[in-house]
Amino acid sequence: MNVLVIAVNAFREGIRKKTLIGLFIVAVLVIGSSTFLTVFSPGEEVKMVKDVCLAAISMFGVLIAIFTSGSMVPTEIENKTIYTVLSKPLRRFEYLLGKFIGIQLIVILNLALMALLCLAILWTRERIISTIMMKSVFLTYFELMIVSGFTFAVSVVSSSAVLPIICGAFIYLVGHLVEYLKGLSNHAQEGGHAIVAGLTRLLYLVLPDLSKFNLRDQLIHLAPNDPRIMVTMWTLVVFAFAHVAMAMLIAYVLFWRKEV
Repeated sequence: MNVLVIAVNAFREGIRKKTLIGLFIVAVLVIGSSTFLTVFSPGEEVKMVKDVCLAAISMFGVLIAIFTSGSMVPTEIENKTIYTVLSKPLRRFEYLLGKFIGIQLIVILNLALMALLCLAILWTRERIISTIMMKSVFLTYFELMIVSGFTFAVSVVSSSAVLPIICGAFIYLVGHLVEYLKGLSNHAQEGGHAIVAGLTRLLYLVLPDLSKFNLRDQLIHLAPNDPRIMVTMWTLVVFAFAHVAMAMLIAYVLFWRKEV
């Protein structure tokens, strides 16, 4: 019950933030402009709309997820409201879990609204509900959930939102270059650069491979309900939950040691 109350309060506080509202408005404008950008790709209007919509959802979705996850706890520490909350009969893990669930509700709401706008635009052109779009947004959420989890873990030991937001952006960007890090580590090892090789190998082993969530090509070239797609999608869901569980464990250990 405590977790649910904290989650609802976190959701209410989060959706009122001006930065979050601003990001969402810009996202809507970008998605809406996709209908006008089709003049640059005659004969491929639908593909252009899908590409712009998915890119906008991914870009603004990660910005919303990182900002919300990185600022939730530091804001409460800065406003000193966290002391009032933790003075009640409430376990720290319940507090963290409630906050994280509230953050996810905010991310899901924003993704859902952006996806509905994209589906509406595509409906005016194809007169069908785009299964590719829906599955791509579904996978995008779980990708963002991983980034959100580790950003949140950093935020619990930060008194400012700047550091967790930077860390969240780093995790997202480098998470899409994990396979590149593996090759870079091997190349550095062959060149005798042991420190660089060790560092890149460590990043390769520690950071989640977010590029796995980009299944757009498979969704296009395989049937929507192809068993291979479904198996891959649900494997990625398990992958996401495993990393989020790890992030929440890290957050709890760090927050348990923090004096608040």
